[in-house]
Amino acid sequence: ILNSNLGLNPSTAGTAIRVPMPALTEERRKEMTKVVRGEAEQGRVSIRNIRRDANNHVKEMVKDKQMSEDDERRANDVVQKLTDKYIAEVDLVLAAKEKDLMQI
Repeated sequence: ILNSNLGLNPSTAGTAIRVPMPALTEERRKEMTKVVRGEAEQGRVSIRNIRRDANNHVKEMVKDKQMSEDDERRANDVVQKLTDKYIAEVDLVLAAKEKDLMQI
């Protein structure tokens, strides 16, 4: 909880852990929006890394003569379409969450 970068300070009370939640002021909402944007960017980077790994795997298959160059192009196109689809999904979720956070 302390490492989450959400500004929460848990305290223990016997067997219970209390996490007081700060009021959602406009400033706090903007801070939360920054955190959400950071998480979305990490998601995009992960998706791009998966694309890079898939493209490298395809290149290795072409190098080992397990796949033709035409198949390589098709595979890279499929990987790119999937990458675009999931990055768009991350952007959609981000926009919805930002809208949700900024509502009073």
